[in-house]
This record gives sequence, C-alpha cells and structure tokens, in this order.
Amino acid sequence: MDVKELGFELAHIGINQSDAEEGRRTADALCALFGFESRETDGSYFVNEQFEIMKKPFLGELGHIAIRTTDTEKAMAYLREKGIGFDESTAGRGDDGRVRVIYFDRDIAGFRFHLAQK
Repeated sequence: MDVKELGFELAHIGINQSDAEEGRRTADALCALFGFESRETDGSYFVNEQFEIMKKPFLGELGHIAIRTTDTEKAMAYLREKGIGFDESTAGRGDDGRVRVIYFDRDIAGFRFHLAQK
C-alpha cells in the first residue's frame, strides 16, 4: 500500500494536565499568547482545534497526538505491518461498525498516538 493513499495528517496535540484548573490556565495562556480561541468539552479544552488541553492525566506520559487518515482500518493494517499495536479498548466505531478512532498500545516519545477518520 502507498502511504500517501492514507492521507496522514496531524489533527491535534493533546497535552496532559493534572486537573481542570491547570488545564484552564494552560488553555488561557495559549489563547493570550497567540490570539487563539478555545472551547471547553467534558474532559478538555480545545485551543484553536490544534491543541487539546486535558483536564486530568490521560493516555500517554505527556499526552497524545491525533493523526487523521482517509481510512482508519486500512491505516491500522499498514501500521501493524510496521510493528504498531492498537488498544482495542479505545476503539470508537461508526454506525457501520468501522473503526473511526483508536489509540496505539504504547507511547512514542512520551505521547500516545491515535488515528482518527477524516
């Protein structure tokens, strides 16, 4: 398979924080520095949609990195050939039963990567 067919691109970087207060301070700092907008979710603050500031520690020692792809299941097969395993307990599926989101089973450089369907 040609890797270009999978259309890999950075979706966002998740940054783990100890609690919601620390998460809010980090989100506010990024917004103040760069003029970004933020929106709050139950578990995080999205800053400019490119940073997800977590309200508590989540997967990954430091956080997570989301990678979009044109076909999550084909991307999983491609990455398995490269020795990447997946944490099936994190799989989010669409109405058709196909995987839409899934995390790797280990960290790379302190970050837990996950795939996300475009």
